[in-house]
Amino acid sequence: MTNVGEIDRMIRIIVGLLIAVWSINAGNFWWILGVALIATGIFRFCGLYRVLGINTCKVKS
Repeated sequence: MTNVGEIDRMIRIIVGLLIAVWSINAGNFWWILGVALIATGIFRFCGLYRVLGINTCKVKS
C-alpha cells in the first residue's frame, strides 16, 4: 500500500539527502531523520501518514 505521492516523494528524498549529508558532516545524529525520509520516499509508504489518515498518492494501490 502506498500513501506518498510523487511530489511528496521527491521532496522527502531531496530533503532527506540534504539532512543526512549535513548531519554526517556536522557529526550529529540527525542523519537518522534523513535516512527515514529517504526510506519513506523510496518505499512510498509513511507510517505516520497511515495513523493520521493522510494519503498524497493519487493512484490507488
